[in-house]
Amino acid sequence: MDGVSTATQTLPELDTRPEGTESTDDERPEVFHYVRKDKIAESAVMGTHVVALCGEVFPVTKSAKPGSPVCPDCKRIFEEMPPGGDDE
Repeated sequence: MDGVSTATQTLPELDTRPEGTESTDDERPEVFHYVRKDKIAESAVMGTHVVALCGEVFPVTKSAKPGSPVCPDCKRIFEEMPPGGDDE
């Protein structure tokens, strides 16, 4: 996938919350990925890496704003997942 940089979004416990990286060292558009919600804060504080649904691995460095572009692979995978996240 040529010309796309990375960032993040979350899974519901796999929840859905946008987070991102700073990989825009050229004119490629920045996109945000879906990642596990419980890993976002740890990555932001400790600098550990997260793994997005699409397989991208990176440290969380910023949050997406509403309307930010989402990784098409993460979005497709997330939409194909069964509903859930409300473990009781």
